Amino acid sequence: MVRKKADNPLTASEKHSSTITSVQTAAEPKLAMCNIFPDVDRLKAFAREHGFSGIDWSFDMQALPDTPAEESIWAKQFSRLGSLEIRYHCPFYKVDLGHHDPWKAEAAGALFRRIIRLVSKAQGKCLTVHIGLGRDSTQPLSWEATTENLARLVQYGADRGVKICLENLAEGWTSRPDIFEKLVRRGGSAVTFDIGHAHASESIKSQHYAIEDFVAPHADSVINAHIYHTEVSGHGHTPPDRLEDIEDRLSILRRIGCNWWVLEVREAEGLLRTKRIVEEYLKRAD
Repeated sequence: MVRKKADNPLTASEKHSSTITSVQTAAEPKLAMCNIFPDVDRLKAFAREHGFSGIDWSFDMQALPDTPAEESIWAKQFSRLGSLEIRYHCPFYKVDLGHHDPWKAEAAGALFRRIIRLVSKAQGKCLTVHIGLGRDSTQPLSWEATTENLARLVQYGADRGVKICLENLAEGWTSRPDIFEKLVRRGGSAVTFDIGHAHASESIKSQHYAIEDFVAPHADSVINAHIYHTEVSGHGHTPPDRLEDIEDRLSILRRIGCNWWVLEVREAEGLLRTKRIVEEYLKRAD
């Protein structure tokens, strides 16, 4: 198939300046944790003991159910989490809907469609995906294929009651607010705003953009937040040491009315420190 020449995202305006001026009346955010334990009963006990309201469940590509019977068993386990709300996350390295190689792009699409069917079977409503995760270059990616296939995936999810959310990363296309906005708009997705990735991105370090530029163009579409201080190469997600580390970014989330806050720290001590700091912020805000 011959594709028409796509516009190059890198020719977009080098500066996008938006200010969030409206303040939404926000309900108290739900504080969620990652599935840091594979056993759902242990996960539930920890969440209940420490006052979490939800679970952000990351899929492991090496542990997906293979048969319809296994899928049913997998889906049924979530009933043991009781009233804890569950949303889902695909942190799949180098699995890209818009790969230049059409075979790799189709394989990625098939995997994501399989995940959507699993989420739907578990009666889930929300799934976060990435573009370019694990890559230090966007060279293997096609802009046109990425936007087209993301839009198809968003529709596939909608047909099954699953909202697809695109997450910003620390590197690549989604690390730039102007290109992230284009991807969200053309793909029709909702947004998962990762405040640690934003902090670590060159767009913010260079002061070429402000943090709020990641969300201002589509504030109503930001339905998830990933909360920690910053991402450090080779060391993962670093929790905050004090409220001042993340206070400004939490205030942005409150202003736009995002009420699902995943404390995305996978080590228990750092997770609970992050929770104490977030609760300190919410107490002050109230």
